[in-house]
Amino acid sequence: MDGFQVISSRSTYCRPYLDRLSALLAATDAAAVDEAIDVIRRVWERGGQIITLGNGGSAMTALHFATDWSKGVFMATGRRFRARSLVDNMGVITAYANDVSFQDVFAEQLRNIAVQGDLVLAISGSGNSENVIRAIDYANGIGCETLGLCGFSGGRLKAKAHYVVHADVNDMQLCEDVHAIFGHIVMQALCGMTD
Repeated sequence: MDGFQVISSRSTYCRPYLDRLSALLAATDAAAVDEAIDVIRRVWERGGQIITLGNGGSAMTALHFATDWSKGVFMATGRRFRARSLVDNMGVITAYANDVSFQDVFAEQLRNIAVQGDLVLAISGSGNSENVIRAIDYANGIGCETLGLCGFSGGRLKAKAHYVVHADVNDMQLCEDVHAIFGHIVMQALCGMTD
């Protein structure tokens, strides 16, 4: 047909992506992941809150963590898991964004709920999202534990969080994959499903 190019049915999209993801996972610092799981376990076992946050795709990952861990860990262990996400109340988010600033939508929420000894888990692909950095600064200032999940160079989040899981890749989809997988590793570790 005029004006149309026939695309080969033998195009390969999946294998190159999976190969890049496999290489990234193989290079991931397993000791840093284990350390992050240990801090989550410590905060959980002492009854502290695990508070998650992020923007865009990272917001959905933050919400996924809170959902999986609060239901799944409790169901598997019988011990309550006090997880919450700062991304699931659009009224609160838009009120702070409108009346204060979008850069403060997470820090302002932390002022109401976070206490010393809680864990604030912040996710940012670039590591430089201003609202994420302000939340980490606030959490550090009141004595919370802080865990940063980042990609690319790690940005300011890598420098400021007490614990870091860094997907060292300049590719947002791949770093988001690593962050999602981290959540599933945490789930299985806390539920006693890993060897």
